[in-house]
Amino acid sequence: MEASISNVNGKIWLFFDAVVEWDLLMDNEQQLTIRIYHQDIGKHIMMTFMYAKCSSLERLELWDNIYYLASDMKLPWFVRGDFNVILDEEEKIRGLPVYPPKYEDFAFCINSCELFDLGYKGSPFTWWNGRPNEECIFKRLDRILVNLPFQNLFPDIEMEHLIKTSSDHAPLLMSSGEKPMKIVKPFKFLNFWTNHETFMEVVRQNWMADFIGDPFLMLKQKLKRVKTALSKWNKLIFGDIFKQLAIREDVVRIKEMLFEEELTVENKIVLQQAQAELKKILEH
Repeated sequence: MEASISNVNGKIWLFFDAVVEWDLLMDNEQQLTIRIYHQDIGKHIMMTFMYAKCSSLERLELWDNIYYLASDMKLPWFVRGDFNVILDEEEKIRGLPVYPPKYEDFAFCINSCELFDLGYKGSPFTWWNGRPNEECIFKRLDRILVNLPFQNLFPDIEMEHLIKTSSDHAPLLMSSGEKPMKIVKPFKFLNFWTNHETFMEVVRQNWMADFIGDPFLMLKQKLKRVKTALSKWNKLIFGDIFKQLAIREDVVRIKEMLFEEELTVENKIVLQQAQAELKKILEH
């Protein structure tokens, strides 16, 4: 890396290769906006990086900055960073409930500025409060937003929540490669479904044929109808199981990290005790 820049309070840092041409457009305590020239495609791109304040009142200044930038935005533009606020109740687990007034200004800003979320792969949450068990809280505070010109310019863009390591925030990885082949999501049958009292009724209602024709075609249509019905029934009865699994994997990883940290501290204590005993022996 040949060049770097930080915002006024040193909370945001950007690092560039020497070949990147960029201009600083806006710099304050909560955001840093630059314009870069993408040499491969011969276009300018706007980039806003942010580290939002914890107070919803202080964040209003940040939303005003975004409104100002969006007012005459014609270039491809992405906005990324720690927004310090969720977008709906599903982006938080545990802790005190969060009501719409707490995040409506954020949602209104996104919609008004014609920005949209890229979505993500990985864990549903990007922040952890550092506490175990019942005091553990997860939130999605970090995200990447783009406008339509950016999406049209990079239609295959993807964003991933990486595994948290030394920070309480997960790193975000944005990548753009060749368009992957469209893969049909496979249907997964979960054995515990059969234990639910309404399972057989769902299967029975959707297996009964209300059409006639080729037996193989009928079998195919029946299977398709039952799969669709069971998928909807599963979400209604059990919720998004695979999202819950991702959450539990996050919890397991955190517990493993806590165990490793505790083990390291214990090892240090043992080592210090051994060193003290050795010192006594040598002195005598």
